[in-house]
Amino acid sequence: MSSVSLISLSKSYGDHVVVRDFSLEITDGEFLVLLGPSGCGKTTTLRMIAGFVEPSAGRVLFGSRDVTELPPYRRNTGLVFQGYALFPHLTVFENVAFGLRMRKLDKATIERRTVEALRLVRLDQLAARMPRQLSGGQQQRVALARALVIEPEILLLDEPLSNLDAKLREEVRLEIRQLQRRLGLTTVMVTHDQEEALSVADRLVVMSEGEIQQIGTQRELYNAPHNRFVANFIGRTNLFAGALTAPMRFQTESGLSITLPAGAGEQRLIAVRPERIRIGGAGLANRFSGTIEFASYLGATTDYVVRLPSGDLVAVEMHNTRTDGVELLAVGTEVEIGWDPEACQLIQ
Repeated sequence: MSSVSLISLSKSYGDHVVVRDFSLEITDGEFLVLLGPSGCGKTTTLRMIAGFVEPSAGRVLFGSRDVTELPPYRRNTGLVFQGYALFPHLTVFENVAFGLRMRKLDKATIERRTVEALRLVRLDQLAARMPRQLSGGQQQRVALARALVIEPEILLLDEPLSNLDAKLREEVRLEIRQLQRRLGLTTVMVTHDQEEALSVADRLVVMSEGEIQQIGTQRELYNAPHNRFVANFIGRTNLFAGALTAPMRFQTESGLSITLPAGAGEQRLIAVRPERIRIGGAGLANRFSGTIEFASYLGATTDYVVRLPSGDLVAVEMHNTRTDGVELLAVGTEVEIGWDPEACQLIQ
């Protein structure tokens, strides 16, 4: 295991900058997730850590060891690809043992470590099967075992769950997280899936257009986004642009007057999460009348979109407190919505 230091890392292809001045410290044993939309540079960053992409500038350190100039096979990283990348003509056992054979280890060591790796991912009973005889989740666990069997310093996961269905994704990501914690393995994962990132990460790095937008824990990113991009990308939110017109009073561009918490500065943008808004705003400082334009019952919650006379569309998430008899308000119903000043997230 090892820490990772990325120092002013950049990658360009001609005039096109993919990653720009990326600096980050990943602690030993940390599970860090690079999160962002397609094309933001997260996979390129991961591949620079692995050594498959040469940086245009900057350095990569594993602990105190500068690995920037080293080829992938000398970095001792385990990489799990999005598409599994299993050898179709080899058994599960032989797929996992492949990296050890390339390292020319003795037969007894290969046998022992391969069995141990398969046991870690609960596939030791399927060692003789071919990849085509496995489910998608089983194939991904074989790919994970193949990465772990070489006892890497760093585990790198490139969109490892994107080919799985929703239920299987949930199961496999839990297994990966539990395994990472048990092994204490420094892990960097790339994903564009917010839920996936929020469920496994110790810290997240939100990227856009090759640059870091914000680094923090799930709670920090969700409750205190630094900018519009992070507020929009981490979870759902309602954004209101405008300006402070008096202490604790914010006038939106559409004409809404919103009460802010004490200490608000010269914010030009505020965000309010849907779960902080109530239908029936009695007693709340911010109350607005509107009409339900969309309603969706989701079991534990019901999602609404309410149109205000100002033209604003406000997303509201109501928690259903009973398992039966939950009344779904119909589209077209006139309602009052409201939220406390403390629900307003102040974005510079």
